[in-house]
Amino acid sequence: MEFQLPDFDLRVMMPEIFLFLWALVVITFDLSTKRRSGAAVAYLAMFGLVITGILLAVAGTGAGFGAMFFNDAASIFFKVIFLGAAFMAIGSSFGLLRQKIQHHRGEFFGLILLSTVGMMFLASSNELLSLYIGLELTTIPLFVCAAFFKDNRLSVEAGIKYLIIGAFSSALLLYGLSLLYGLSGTTDLLQMRINIATTHLNFREIGMLPMISVIMLVAGLGFKLALPPFHQWAPDVYEGSPTPIAAFLSVGSKAAGLIAFAKIMINGLQVFYDQVMAPSDWGILVAVIASAAMIWGNVAAIRQANIKRMLAYSSIAQAGYIMIGMVALNELGMAAVSFYMFTYLFANMGAFAVVAIFEDTTGSTQISSYNGLAKTSPFHAASMSVFLLSLAGIPPLAGFFAKYYVFASAIKMAGAADDKSWLYWLVGVGLLTSVFALYYYANIIKTMYFTTDESPYRLSVASPGSAMVLIGLIGVLLFGLYPTPILEFAAGIPEALGVVVP
Repeated sequence: MEFQLPDFDLRVMMPEIFLFLWALVVITFDLSTKRRSGAAVAYLAMFGLVITGILLAVAGTGAGFGAMFFNDAASIFFKVIFLGAAFMAIGSSFGLLRQKIQHHRGEFFGLILLSTVGMMFLASSNELLSLYIGLELTTIPLFVCAAFFKDNRLSVEAGIKYLIIGAFSSALLLYGLSLLYGLSGTTDLLQMRINIATTHLNFREIGMLPMISVIMLVAGLGFKLALPPFHQWAPDVYEGSPTPIAAFLSVGSKAAGLIAFAKIMINGLQVFYDQVMAPSDWGILVAVIASAAMIWGNVAAIRQANIKRMLAYSSIAQAGYIMIGMVALNELGMAAVSFYMFTYLFANMGAFAVVAIFEDTTGSTQISSYNGLAKTSPFHAASMSVFLLSLAGIPPLAGFFAKYYVFASAIKMAGAADDKSWLYWLVGVGLLTSVFALYYYANIIKTMYFTTDESPYRLSVASPGSAMVLIGLIGVLLFGLYPTPILEFAAGIPEALGVVVP
């Protein structure tokens, strides 16, 4: 049989190719300056991300390399999130360059760029092997970044835990993917849906293999999304990692896991949600996990004294809210999930940027250290309050509309089909746990504003980190007051993912 490569178009793949080469340029630049590049290497990395964004705008849609690389509305939308998260993570890292990263700066920023390349390839993949490779390219550089402070016990512990649990989850994911290939005879996600739907018309005829594969897939992807019971790594890794890396994990890695989940479970396995197969089998499984994420993430966050651990548990809870729109599996749900992730970029990266600046200035990540911060650093205290209120879902901030659309999508699906009435309960859990979330977010605001003591710390406004705070602040306010452009762009994502349920 003659082997023939699929048609390819380098123009569509140019952003990924450029960013990969730019990561090598960043590392080489740091080496060529004999490790004395200072902040220039960070600016160089950020400049590369800006150029990549421009290339993404002109690359357009279409096949880059068959099903292995295809640009559509969903991939472009999530690539913007990846680039934004990487840009803000690097912009929050300047304090580390002065104090903790005296050497290997090029490798630090180069690894962030390489992880971003993996995320971008993953978002464009419609085929199992290339999707898995993209997911691993996303994760492996972050193993190193998490343990970058090799003289710090917590950082090394974070890297080791992330590596071990990450390797285990990758094995589960790969096993689930291999079962899917055995059931469908293809690695192409769209063809997989067709093959399973036409060949296995009765779920009982093929036994438990589809369910086992779904469980393996949910376990593997649940690690990337920090969903219970696969969330144990998140608090320790967030606490021990460099703060900008924790921020990048909370947004970039989560968005990568989300688009991977959507491509596999919706683009490839939406048929399992249909009456032809076991009704709502992966939907109910994920709904239970999402409920656990919202409950445990919010309850555990209340008890935290370390702000990075608190944001880690908050991130677990936020993943639960996001998955409400995913299991709704309608057009509004997928658009809401995408909008949620976009607004989460600004709120969470902005909050971590404030934490990074505070840690660089004080050396502390304890919530009690924020006492009276509003008196000495009003801009940072006000910005942090806005970010936390957006994460809590308070109007008119962007986080309110994100939660509203996610809940509305589930209610719409529950009203459209009698067998989906359990979605009402899922929305109820989401609404109830949002009250818990407001308590611990408001506790930080109370600490900054409503204490008699004046903070001994004064945070610098004239810094790259503060510029990242400003970007986050603008995003949260702008897309809260005027969400229409993002919602209109996100409206094309359901069609790209093949959502056909009304």
